[in-house]
Amino acid sequence: MQNLSLISILILSTVFVLGFDSVYGHGVGSETFPPVDLDGKLVTLEVSSSKNNPNTNDDQQISISLIDFNSKITLRDTTFLIKSERGDQFLFEQEFKADNGFIVFNFISEDTDSIVVEADNNNNFFGSLLGLESRLVNVKGPKLSEGGLYKFDIKILTANDYSKKLEKPLTFNAGISIAQTTRHDFVDPNFGEQNIHVITYYDEISNFHYDPVLKKISYFMPFDWSESNVNQTSVVHQELVIPKKFGDLLVSGFSMYVNGIKLADDVVNIDDFFSDGRVVHFIIYQRELMNIFHSSTNQNGMNFVIQPDRDYVHLSSVTDNGQFRILTTWEPEFLKSNSKAKIIFDITDIFLKNKPVSAKYDFSMTQNDRIIFEQSGISTDSKNEHNVIEFFIPADVTGIVNLNFKNFNDNNLAKTTIPIVIDRITTQQEIIIPDWIRNNALWWSKDQIDDKTFIQGIEYLIKNQIIVIPSTQQETSNSQNIPIWIRNNAGWWSADQIDDNTFVQGLQYLIQKGILRV
Repeated sequence: MQNLSLISILILSTVFVLGFDSVYGHGVGSETFPPVDLDGKLVTLEVSSSKNNPNTNDDQQISISLIDFNSKITLRDTTFLIKSERGDQFLFEQEFKADNGFIVFNFISEDTDSIVVEADNNNNFFGSLLGLESRLVNVKGPKLSEGGLYKFDIKILTANDYSKKLEKPLTFNAGISIAQTTRHDFVDPNFGEQNIHVITYYDEISNFHYDPVLKKISYFMPFDWSESNVNQTSVVHQELVIPKKFGDLLVSGFSMYVNGIKLADDVVNIDDFFSDGRVVHFIIYQRELMNIFHSSTNQNGMNFVIQPDRDYVHLSSVTDNGQFRILTTWEPEFLKSNSKAKIIFDITDIFLKNKPVSAKYDFSMTQNDRIIFEQSGISTDSKNEHNVIEFFIPADVTGIVNLNFKNFNDNNLAKTTIPIVIDRITTQQEIIIPDWIRNNALWWSKDQIDDKTFIQGIEYLIKNQIIVIPSTQQETSNSQNIPIWIRNNAGWWSADQIDDNTFVQGLQYLIQKGILRV
């Protein structure tokens, strides 16, 4: 029996007032195509996604409907020829008949050897209730509920009459993004056990890594850099969910790099209006994709690097009532116990477009239940001056402490806490790579030397300490396959588009997999 999710889609498809932007929209969650002529009548195709039942399972639904543009009613007796792919995985290609021009695909994760496509014949109740005879098709296969980019090449063979095939089928190419989430756990030397969730609406990510020294996040995502795919991809949307107790990543801004190319600042949007974590949105529009496409060659996928947008500490947090934003830094950069410290901060009003405001405040530095320092005052509304608090850090205070800002203008809901570190632990291990090795990396990236020659050369250089990299645990593996992202990294590193640390991550991966033996 169908659920409320499908009812909502059915109703929306019947009465929703449509808007049109472009024929292609790969990378978005729904797509409505510009109207086209069908025997003197304007019709449009709508493709949209939803959860089958968010309360009981993770199955994904994608609905496709052929609609009369003027009456907003779906057309009867429609035959769809649909080819579908999820990322690079082919799913199916076959015809489907829909008596009322409306078809719903239910994508279900099952451990099967192949994709199974079968009609659900138990869906007549709600169709009768709404006066619609929708068609539900179950698509079963590995990981189909996990989201990603679903591509649909759709041809309309009949409309309003099964017996009359269209002389020229109507053709539409749709790409619908469904969110998929991966959790990445690691131990930070200062903040202990942490995790970052990556939500992607395009394809599955891999090779996640967090660098605690540079506060840098990196990972890889498949992406087809053909000109036709870039032209069809309107947006690539990703999100990071970062715990608010992870002070190092409460920075006021991030920069994103893809394949060594820095993206525009407006790609990044930080949402701090959640109680437990901040959500960092990355909306990569087509103009940025085009810039990457024209700026770099031999691309295979997307290598993401996300890092603070400043070379000094500058943290940000929003009060519980959502009105004020605190922007803070400190001197010296590395706070030490038994020494003087200076906290520098601004109080801005979010409703006034983050304008600095004069507000009463209470400030304290605490560790567990101990108050180390506290002070009350009135903040400045000057754009050129900052609020400064000076105090002495006792000799017995080390590790994580909290900067507490509260009671802005006597409102007990106007409060926030920013965790920082006293006596920071640094774990930077020395990396030494002579510049002349860039030539070897360049030749390898261009296939001028083969994999074996490159690997043997790197092994020799590491064993003889000509290249020095951090100690890396080696796994037992028979695999000799070198991922394409490592070859790409070598090319970008040789052109100084990525730093030594990112290049070394590739070498460490080869060591872990037993491909590089040192």
